[in-house]
Amino acid sequence: MEKPKVVVICGPTASGKTALSIELAKQIQGEIVSADSMQIYKYMNIGTAKPTKEEMQGIKHYLIDNISPDERYSVADFKVDAKKAIREIIKKGKSAIVVGGTGLYIDSLIYEIEYPEIKFDEEYRKELEKQVEEQGLEELYKKAVQIDEQAMKKISKNDKKRILRILEIYKATGKTKTEQEAESRKKEVEFDYYVYAINWERELLYDRINKRVDIMIKEGLIEEVKSILQKYKTFPTAMQGLGYKEVVEYLENKLTKEEMIEKIKQDTRRYAKRQLTWFRKNKQTKWLDGTNEIQNNIEIILEGISWTKKEKI
Repeated sequence: MEKPKVVVICGPTASGKTALSIELAKQIQGEIVSADSMQIYKYMNIGTAKPTKEEMQGIKHYLIDNISPDERYSVADFKVDAKKAIREIIKKGKSAIVVGGTGLYIDSLIYEIEYPEIKFDEEYRKELEKQVEEQGLEELYKKAVQIDEQAMKKISKNDKKRILRILEIYKATGKTKTEQEAESRKKEVEFDYYVYAINWERELLYDRINKRVDIMIKEGLIEEVKSILQKYKTFPTAMQGLGYKEVVEYLENKLTKEEMIEKIKQDTRRYAKRQLTWFRKNKQTKWLDGTNEIQNNIEIILEGISWTKKEKI
């Protein structure tokens, strides 16, 4: 039996995924499932470049504004929610389009990776956080490399959240993240995914990122962070997001405003580089040129999947 087709649009931050996906959705009766680990949070709009109601142009979006910033949300949660949304879209006779830059989220779908629910150990997390404060992140990075060298090839030395996750998974299960993924990939993939990523020359992409950060500051990113901090007391992962953790440092007087802006730009450029590396490792990814007109890239997608405009999958 033929599997339903699902198009995936991924790529680095600031590459134009939102504009492309919305225009595609308008032409093929599509609805969009967000694969962005930060847009899932309510109230975090500016720093996550969440599409506004105007930008959505009437296209229904799933997995945006679903949970509060003080809640935990795992890859396993995403996979369950995303597949439920895809099935709902297909049931309506519409085209499902998965859009986002979170590589782990994309992989969980296209490779059908099962992530077992791991009980979160609050004490162990506190112990790890204390080690980071006292010794820096480098020691824990080395420890994570010893435990799971394969997984760490995709993780930056500065990516505290993912480094700690590697250690937590191993402590909780006795298995590495790589071992778990290998076991979980034996399941058959439910949908026929067509994966497209948007590519830019590095300097052009970095320029887009720098301009986007300036716009975020003008639009009120600092005020957005202040508002969230006043509303919530704890932030399991939300305030670790790009743009948010740097503003928190600024509000704690650890950075000047100029240093904060430059740090957001630098951290975002580094993140974009890691995203590109991640998506290049996915063999089924087809690359689109970011400098193309949006309609040209849509035609490439339609041709690659043998769709016609306004055709249901």
